[in-house]
Parts: sequence; structure tokens; C-alpha cells
Amino acid sequence: MSKCRGGILPHQEELANITNEGCKEGSLADGLIGVDAVVGLSAPNVIKPEFIKTMNEKPIVFALANPVPEIMPDIAKKAGAFVVATGRPDFENQVNNALVFPGIFRGALDYNIRKITDKMQINVAKKIAELIKSPTSEKIIPSIFDPNVVKAIALSLKNAD
Repeated sequence: MSKCRGGILPHQEELANITNEGCKEGSLADGLIGVDAVVGLSAPNVIKPEFIKTMNEKPIVFALANPVPEIMPDIAKKAGAFVVATGRPDFENQVNNALVFPGIFRGALDYNIRKITDKMQINVAKKIAELIKSPTSEKIIPSIFDPNVVKAIALSLKNAD
């Protein structure tokens, strides 16, 4: 059971217990005061520029709702976000399942993998991170058009389990 809140599903309890240790309550605006990062997976335009201004120095904003993110990346940057990622291909740092699935399918076919495990998914995430040798705020993840991505992901599955 969540130490802060009742009436939520078990996976929500688990997440709440590790992401809200102080049992913070209030609006989204209240929740972003003094935090380092926000990962949005919700609805368009719910993060306002003034919310970002209340975050810690060099805030990280993953606005991943698609097709319209919680805040447009250019607006988030103007408000002071240091790193911004989105699910959209027309902005840098696109975080989208289109990046991983071709490589996972290739690896599953090449190595006769019938089940993708948590360990495999972690290997894939690590491999993607390794592809960016010198990350910058504008490039924390490779492009889905990077020709090395599919092969690297497929190979990361080879001996994952």
C-alpha cells in the first residue's frame, strides 16, 4: 500500500513510493517546484513555462505526449529547460518506440528470441546510451535515422539472458 495515498493500483503504489517519498500533494505546478526533472506522459500543453522556472537549476523536461507534448520543446527551452526530449521527430532528442523496435525485431529474428525480458530491455537502454559518445543538451539520444541503432540494439540482445 502506498504510504501517501490510497485507492491506487499496485503498480501506481510502487511508483508513488519511489517518486514521492515526501508525500507531496497539490497541482502539477506545485509538484514541479524544486525538482530536477519531469517526465510527462499525459496530455497536451499541461506544463506551463512558469512551472519550469520553479524547477531546480538546469531542469530536464521529457514532454512525451504525442502528437502534442505537455509543453513544446522550444517553449520549454525558452523557459529555462536545460535538456528537453519529446516524442516528436521534428525536435531534437526524440524519445519514441520507433527507435528501438526495428532493432529488437532484428535481434529477436537473428537470435531466435521468443520473449523479450527485463534484462534485455535494460541492455537495449544501455546500448542506446552508449551510442552517444559526448552527450549535449541537444543530443542525449541517437536519431531513429542513425544507421548504427538497429544493429547495435540487435546485438545487445544476443547474450542478454
